[in-house]
Amino acid sequence: MSKNEAVLKKTVARCRERGILIPTFAQLANPASVPDSVKKRLKSVGLWDVDPANLFRITWKNDVKTGLFGDVNYLEIPSELTGVKARIIGLVGKYFPTGAHKVGAAFGCLAPRLVTGEFDPTSQKAVWPSTGNYCRGGAFDCAVLACTAVAILPKEMSQERFDWLKSIGAEVIATPGCESNVKEIYDKCWDIRKNRKDCVIFNQFEEFGNSVWHYHVTGAAIEEVFAKVKGRKGRLAGYASATGSAGTIAAGDRLKKDFPLAKVGAVEALQCPTLLLSGFGGHRIEGIGDKHVPWIHNVRNTDMVLAVDDEDVVRLLRLFNEPAGKKMLKSQGLKESFIESLSLLGFSGICNMLSAVKMAKYYELGKDDVIFTIFTDSVELYGSRLKEMREEHGAYTETQAAGDLERRLRGAGLDHLRELGYYDRKALHNLKYFTWVEQQGKTVAELNALWAPEFWDRTFAQVGEYDKLIAEFNERTGLLKDSGAKAVTTGGKA
Repeated sequence: MSKNEAVLKKTVARCRERGILIPTFAQLANPASVPDSVKKRLKSVGLWDVDPANLFRITWKNDVKTGLFGDVNYLEIPSELTGVKARIIGLVGKYFPTGAHKVGAAFGCLAPRLVTGEFDPTSQKAVWPSTGNYCRGGAFDCAVLACTAVAILPKEMSQERFDWLKSIGAEVIATPGCESNVKEIYDKCWDIRKNRKDCVIFNQFEEFGNSVWHYHVTGAAIEEVFAKVKGRKGRLAGYASATGSAGTIAAGDRLKKDFPLAKVGAVEALQCPTLLLSGFGGHRIEGIGDKHVPWIHNVRNTDMVLAVDDEDVVRLLRLFNEPAGKKMLKSQGLKESFIESLSLLGFSGICNMLSAVKMAKYYELGKDDVIFTIFTDSVELYGSRLKEMREEHGAYTETQAAGDLERRLRGAGLDHLRELGYYDRKALHNLKYFTWVEQQGKTVAELNALWAPEFWDRTFAQVGEYDKLIAEFNERTGLLKDSGAKAVTTGGKA
């Protein structure tokens, strides 16, 4: 990888001044290897504090009780709730800085550019095209670096997202439409490229740092949890992930390497069935993007496509969080502690859980089979949505809760899904042409290269070079030699 030494010198100086060490991908996958000086610092730093030490908390292993690291944070959804025999386990994103795992994708895109001098935090602004959580992660990283983040997201996203972005000092651009209006975000990016020379765009939908982070960090976390829970006969049967930017689904590429029989399911909203039917439309499942196939989605490794009705998702959010819903779930024999833990699932987490149920039914999976998925963020980001639903539909009742449980969750069927053959996958790959070649400046040769498995092997192997560059960068700051160096706090809790 080439370096811009002039910019690199300024970035090293900025990080030295602010006490910023950059974690390696290996440290985020295994934080036991984090320097002791950082661990000591973390004991006095809150999870959401805008503090450089929190870069080391971009991991699935944050222990909120000790402030340090522990096992992977995950939640198993019992058969008594889902109605299927297969075990469904979701990694929990709430315990990342910003409350969502997308801060990892932002780091994966930003870190390589920082340590090569491709981005100058002293003079440039970082643009984060997003449908919600990614731009929040990018804004967090920028606040640590004391540079300006430009967050682009659809104007119909939840108010909590906009409020938080403004509180952290980001420039916010609200584009027309809802979750599925990604082209409008791309159009704004082109406008910025042409008219704002001080900006660098970190497009999660095309930057491989996003998928590399998930391959090495999320994939490793899933395998660690499986080793812990599998028992004597356990099988890692599947992985279901809403495509969004297609970073998170890259953990499936890791699983395919180590568990070749595992099925990978790509999930989308029924109201915008791009992968399922080459369809389009708007939907309410915040956290997943639509109307195109992301450049970084390795569709050759996708075994099936599952569409989830957004009405099911919003109703289950009420079931899991309204007092009447919790009371009804308790009458089903579910433990109160588990019922309270359902608040760990936001819209996309509920969508992922439903897709795992559908996958379990389709493949007729049994009690020894384990399906993994991701609980991206928690209900904390959707309080305004619950309020809107109460105002529109009235108080939630136990009768409604019972109906939603049976119809929306246990009643999930084999409709709106498709198992993919070789040429089905090739067809989805070819759909990238219309977004990326015709609109976004990619070439046909680049598109064809993405079909080869060797391309992805080389791409995911880049992490070794990234970590080498990060280590060299940290060495240049001199902070590793000064174990007493204090990170500069750039703000309080966001």
